[in-house]
Amino acid sequence: MEYRTEHDSMGEISVPANKYWGAQTERSRQNFKIGEDKMPKEIIDAFGTLKLAAARANRTLVPDRMTSEKLEYIEKAACEILKGKLYSHFPLVVYQTGSGTQSNMNVNEVIANYVNEGAGKKLLHPNDDVNMSQSSNDTFPTAMHIAAVTAVYGKLFPALTLLIETLEALEVENEGVIKSGRTHLQDATPIAFSQEISGWRASVERDFEIIEESLEPLKNLALGATAVGTGINAPKGFDTEVAKQISSITGIKFKTEKNKFHALTSKCELVFSHGALKALACDLMKIANDIRWLASGPRLGLGEITIPENEPGSSIMPGKVNPTQCEAVTMVAVQVMGNDASIAIGASQGNFELNVFMPVIINNYLQSVNLLADAIVSFTKNCVSGIKANREKMKANLNNSLMLATALTPHIGYEKSAKVVGLAHREGLTLKEAAISLGYLTADEFDKYFHPEKMI
Repeated sequence: MEYRTEHDSMGEISVPANKYWGAQTERSRQNFKIGEDKMPKEIIDAFGTLKLAAARANRTLVPDRMTSEKLEYIEKAACEILKGKLYSHFPLVVYQTGSGTQSNMNVNEVIANYVNEGAGKKLLHPNDDVNMSQSSNDTFPTAMHIAAVTAVYGKLFPALTLLIETLEALEVENEGVIKSGRTHLQDATPIAFSQEISGWRASVERDFEIIEESLEPLKNLALGATAVGTGINAPKGFDTEVAKQISSITGIKFKTEKNKFHALTSKCELVFSHGALKALACDLMKIANDIRWLASGPRLGLGEITIPENEPGSSIMPGKVNPTQCEAVTMVAVQVMGNDASIAIGASQGNFELNVFMPVIINNYLQSVNLLADAIVSFTKNCVSGIKANREKMKANLNNSLMLATALTPHIGYEKSAKVVGLAHREGLTLKEAAISLGYLTADEFDKYFHPEKMI
């Protein structure tokens, strides 16, 4: 491999000749060989957005420093980043400096070197020009918020919409199908299968709502705070102008955070928003478990529904098929819950004017968004869309349920109804046989009062 010499305030260092990064990126690359997790591409995209916005804001506010030529070249480089054409030039891992300083400098160096190569001269300096009016301390938290919001809008919400629409269709398909309800994993009073599905759908819809609400605080940006929140070296009005430019680029209404000291040290907005993601994970865990319980069998379980048979389930048991999509969803849910703990602990470590757990916080947040979105699409297409009610099994289970005795309590009371249930269970009788045997009801009276289809 060929190398070139780059320098920074600490001196000279060799850098791969075919890469646009510079000295500070190379030092980080050599000093932090920790794990395989690279800085998420959503963060790189967010930096492309904010560097473009910052250059435009600087052109408006300090045109003598941000010339039209510099802006033109920065715009071109930032757009190349947003198109994904420069991803190979961002090699840094998540586990680096907790402020994300080296990733900010990675972007500054790549843009500067890319531009200087294209311009055929040293037009840009990574700190003086690309990082103008900024600090790593306010760019990285800004990139975190941009990345989080755009990832949820761009990937998670479409996945949730697909699941909701699929559940809605499943509800319609199963209207009028009556089955036994279950509470405490025990038999309960009847429920329509469409009602059970509606509970799943409503849970996902509510999760959608609370996640959307949780994004509002994330639309407040730290940019303009610079090093410690005072805005040193940024022109007056930079914070509001750059937020306006970011809004224009993304199509999402971002605004400047009123208190920049809070913006640098507190990560409460990401904790709050990830809590909403965790709520979704909890509901997905519940729904996936319901589905695999209802599909358990095929002969010795509940067997009230069938789900698509996607692949062989055993290397030793011929013909075995497992609820693998449900299992994948529940594993994702567990990972999201673990991510939530890491985010909370990291966010609690904001000391004085800066939080220094930011890379791991946003990496976990984005991992949760991506895992949830991917799992939801897979679960919907490969499982939920193919759910079929086993109506005969549902009817048989319903008719065999002792909890149908609840229909008798308005007529013979709770205690007598309980005795009917006890006798039927002990001696293997039907509820009708037990009620008549105990002398509580005649056959005609039982038939008059006992209508499971009216109990939903």
